[in-house]
Amino acid sequence: MGQRLKLHSILKLLLGSTNVYYQPPASIILKYPCIVYETAYSNTAFADDMLYRSIKGYSLTVIDADPDSIIPEKVSKLPMCKFDRHFTANNLNHEVYIIYF
Repeated sequence: MGQRLKLHSILKLLLGSTNVYYQPPASIILKYPCIVYETAYSNTAFADDMLYRSIKGYSLTVIDADPDSIIPEKVSKLPMCKFDRHFTANNLNHEVYIIYF
């Protein structure tokens, strides 16, 4: 199983539902609460002018109508995960995280 698919499985377990979407097209109707994520970063390290390590980073957004949702707290406890920002749109709370996996 690829790393992204492992992350996808972890996010479904964490959320407790299948409302986890990877780079969803505009035609998909999201069911809330949900987690939407996309490839966004790469953390690379070089040694002796050669690639030593490369880790993909994902922008992960928890979307929930409940402003006191416990889902963001669960996400924040994942390894190599850090909070990026919060915003509200269409009466939904969006908590954005960066995770390297």
